[in-house]
Amino acid sequence: MRRARSIDPPELRRLPSTVLPTTISGRHIPLAAIRDAATAVYGAAVRTPLIRIELPAGPEVYLKLEVLQPIGSFKIRGAYNVVRQLTRDELKDGVWTVSAGNAAQGVAYAARKVGAACSVMVMDTAPQTKVDAIERLGATIVRTTYDDAWKTVESHASDRMRGHFVHPFDDDRFIAGNGTAGLEILEDLPGVDAIVAPLGGGGLLSGIAAAVRELKPDTRVYAAEPETAAPLSVSLAAGRPMYFDNWKASFVDGAGGKSVLASMWPLLSQLSGSIVVTLDEVARAMKLAAERARIIAEGAAGCAIAAALSGRAGAGKVVAVVSGGNIDLSTFAALVGACSER
Repeated sequence: MRRARSIDPPELRRLPSTVLPTTISGRHIPLAAIRDAATAVYGAAVRTPLIRIELPAGPEVYLKLEVLQPIGSFKIRGAYNVVRQLTRDELKDGVWTVSAGNAAQGVAYAARKVGAACSVMVMDTAPQTKVDAIERLGATIVRTTYDDAWKTVESHASDRMRGHFVHPFDDDRFIAGNGTAGLEILEDLPGVDAIVAPLGGGGLLSGIAAAVRELKPDTRVYAAEPETAAPLSVSLAAGRPMYFDNWKASFVDGAGGKSVLASMWPLLSQLSGSIVVTLDEVARAMKLAAERARIIAEGAAGCAIAAALSGRAGAGKVVAVVSGGNIDLSTFAALVGACSER
């Protein structure tokens, strides 16, 4: 896999960012762990299709439809792979996570599968459609601010929660579960040249990259980030994990964190690069996916589609991982409707 690089406009490279301390090095997700996950995750997840969208020019773009998962997001893969491995003692007080919505649904769904209680610290940027889905899955919701939620993501702990913590991305078992999507892509499109997926915390990209690195190392794997929240781009440019100081909330709620966790840096630094897209490009990609593939993609998924369409992932066969479709329909309609007016 090529040396990681940032692929973004010059103005983004000038944005201020804060250096984070570097921690563990040499972190590795073995292919055997991903293959083991593949023997079990389909007890909760489904194998999703890969479809090509016809374009007048540019790369061959394929969509990996994780919107078709039972919870409408890839997160069920990682969440179930963690929860299925917990002992009875670890499950006795229930499980909990912190999330903008999709990881919460994944953990809640997995907990229900194994008969465990679940509670979720939900950040205030989560759209109502995701909050409603979490409640339907029987999880208890604990509200918090985005900043407090991100502190919990970094510290792996909260004195407000009880039970076994399932990290929404920074867990080798969670990452290995996500990596099963990479196995499916390689099986369905052996000649894939590049894969683009949105970056939230990095668990999806790390899992896919781990599978691809072992099985087809010449395939490029790129992160897609919104211009309002692109910590990996500035981290790759600096060569170390960074905070994105000009972070802004947007309809891309499932991607674009405030920082790259130092513990995730050894995995994310090995990616082929980060492709930063504008919010307008994301909205247009969401509209195109609805028109050509008849699917509803949320903002994070739109980031991946926009990055693939941009041509910055290179030529050839490019797969965009449509990571989720959990977006308020009124928000979706307003976004794609605004595209039509431009």
